Amino acid sequence: MGMAKEHVMEGDRLSGEAIYDVEITALIPVYNEAENLKPLLEKLTADLRALGKTYEILVVDDGSTDDSIGRLRELHRCIPHLHAIVFRRNYGKSAALSVGFAAARGRHLVTLDGDLQDDSAEIGPLLRKLEEGYDLVSGWKQKRKDPITKTIPSKLFNAVTSWMTGVRLHDMNCGLKAYRAEVVKTLRLRGELHRFIPVLAHWNGFRTGEIRTVHHPRLHGTTKFGAARFLNGFLDLLAVMFLTTSSSRPLHLFGRIGVFFALVGAAITIGFSWRWVLGEGLRLRPALLFGAVLIILGIQFISMGFLGELIASTRAHEPDYAIRERL
Repeated sequence: MGMAKEHVMEGDRLSGEAIYDVEITALIPVYNEAENLKPLLEKLTADLRALGKTYEILVVDDGSTDDSIGRLRELHRCIPHLHAIVFRRNYGKSAALSVGFAAARGRHLVTLDGDLQDDSAEIGPLLRKLEEGYDLVSGWKQKRKDPITKTIPSKLFNAVTSWMTGVRLHDMNCGLKAYRAEVVKTLRLRGELHRFIPVLAHWNGFRTGEIRTVHHPRLHGTTKFGAARFLNGFLDLLAVMFLTTSSSRPLHLFGRIGVFFALVGAAITIGFSWRWVLGEGLRLRPALLFGAVLIILGIQFISMGFLGELIASTRAHEPDYAIRERL
């Protein structure tokens, strides 16, 4: 057990030809799950060993304030395939997954939550689904063991996301997923975009699928998601729709809106100006003022497009996450 360098860049990726040390990386982001770690990792180890493949277990502790790090240190001594990355503070699940993706050494990755609600026995079926030609396979919790305050908003979220993005999955945000390594090396996660990993992968040209999985009730600890996640989810969906369609060409989006506003405003203004040329008195009317406002808005949107192009062309740095310890 040794201390590692203090920072890791979220954008770290394999360069050149990828070299995989193991066949499977099981990645688990955790936050205040001290009571769940021992039964989770013991069962996960048994299920991975039964697959007969080389594997590693990577836990990313997202700045837990309970005794999760102490439990990880104890388990690290008796589980040789266990490694851990511990953040100095809570950054969020997207950050934990992003750093875990960059550190993973497996040809295939499986993610699962640390609350014991996902069943690691499903790893085998997920990997077999990948062998059918899929690049990402998501779990589908048909019979969720969660309160109605989570299940109904989740169904609405999945329906809206599927309709807006065209990615036909029933459970977009299920923590239990299997990936080919090349998928996760293309993902750039920030904020709470982990909810839309299948969408981001689909947009990058990868084939996504799903299988029905078992879901267990939470036995220890409390859920980390509140009501605000649904508003955040809607805003993140808008962000994903923008990022997956216009992030590389922001001038096309803002420029089109700006040109539309400017043309409508110019048409209104020219109409009044033509009346003035024909001898009609030019008075300040609401419609004329509206036309001038539209022209100004059009210029502002086009300017935003140019600024977006400038940012996109110079964007080369991804966030750093302060790491306290590596096991």
